[in-house]
Amino acid sequence: MSTFRTPVGPQSSKVYWRRRLVLALGLVAVIIIVILIVNRPGTNKPVPAGTTSGTPSAAAQTPAPKPGETVVCDPAMIMLEPTTDAPSYEAGINPALSFSLKSTMTNPCTLAAGSDLQEFVITSGADRIWSSKDCQRDAVAATATLLPGVPLDATPIPWDRTRSATDTCEAERPQVGAGGATYRLDVTVGGVTSLASKAFLLN
Repeated sequence: MSTFRTPVGPQSSKVYWRRRLVLALGLVAVIIIVILIVNRPGTNKPVPAGTTSGTPSAAAQTPAPKPGETVVCDPAMIMLEPTTDAPSYEAGINPALSFSLKSTMTNPCTLAAGSDLQEFVITSGADRIWSSKDCQRDAVAATATLLPGVPLDATPIPWDRTRSATDTCEAERPQVGAGGATYRLDVTVGGVTSLASKAFLLN
């Protein structure tokens, strides 16, 4: 009979000890492999707070603009207000139509706002009376820079109190009714539409 401490057999005790050492090392290697399979490194790392797993979103990859840096205007954050130079007009006085742009963004921003992207529309009730696009000529492209919270007023254009249509540009157009009639102005600029109309009277 042999014991672990004193091996007995036909071969020398050194041979038995080497065999036991190899067996012990093999057993340790098997245990390590099993542990690595069960607990794979790097697969259960916690996700830092404020992030989500998976592919980072485009917003997360885009660096935020620096304070004061000029960016492209977000149309959803631009306020457009139609304006006239008076609330009412006596006979023979033509209204001057304009608009005011204001940004609610925190950075200065640029907006394509040339006459090529502007449209003034005058209505009376459900009746479309006049549009600056019907007979527009020589439209000019331009870019406006808006500072946060600072209104930017456009150069006014006159309305000759006539009806317009695309097929009346070379003909004499009829004058609209006056005598205290109410008209409304709406404006679109660079993809931004005024939320409220500007009312005015023609006497």
